[in-house]
Amino acid sequence: MNSGGVTGDTLAKAGADIFAQPVRDYVYQYLGRPVTVLQAGSVTPLAELGLDKLRENGFEINVVTVEVDQPCVDTAGSDVRVGDLRTIPLPPRGFDIVHCSLLLDRIKHVALVLDRLGAALRPGGILLLRIRDRDCAAGFLDRRLPGWARRALWTRLYPGQPGPFPAVYEPTASARGIAAYMLMRGMVIDRRRAVRTLPPEPHRLSRSVSAVRTIVALSSRGRLTDDHDEVMFVIRKPEDRFARVVLTCPPGGMPACD
Repeated sequence: MNSGGVTGDTLAKAGADIFAQPVRDYVYQYLGRPVTVLQAGSVTPLAELGLDKLRENGFEINVVTVEVDQPCVDTAGSDVRVGDLRTIPLPPRGFDIVHCSLLLDRIKHVALVLDRLGAALRPGGILLLRIRDRDCAAGFLDRRLPGWARRALWTRLYPGQPGPFPAVYEPTASARGIAAYMLMRGMVIDRRRAVRTLPPEPHRLSRSVSAVRTIVALSSRGRLTDDHDEVMFVIRKPEDRFARVVLTCPPGGMPACD
């Protein structure tokens, strides 16, 4: 099982380590005008973007949250709209920052959603993605376990939290898939960070899940990794729509991590 739906300090800190700095840099780059943020799905809180501190410093930041159901985290201060990201109207070039966290693995038509998020982003804007990687041992287990087993594990590992969410995991919902998509669309991956998440309690069950992941990865003979289960990306939309992006990839096709 993956850690989707976890909203605690550990996940918030992991996101803040990579997301807050580019958000702060963007806000300071465009001093004097409001900054508009689109939160696409609300599995994790916006705290990882550092918006509260920016607001305390006097910056005007407006947030629109789009979720298929009522948000499962605190969205105070956000304009919440319930709808499907594949069909809900989004203003072209209407947002400076788009934040999409732990959503893409649980929906169909991932490329369509990314197309719409990219179209809603202003040139020069930033797309902040956190995905569960399809090509990892945890992702493999999440989509192969029967429903009753997923529910039982979720109840023990994440008591009181919404879930488990559907385990769709289209090929684009992977580290490789995101890299390939962004290359085709001319979007620039500025930073990428892979993390291995696991709930600390209950301790014995958590250790057992970790061991099963390791066994699955070893059995796959390199096809699946147990080094991480989530990947975070900071992606920029070029100012010039005719810009061509060239990414240098190591063997295996993935851009190097920071």
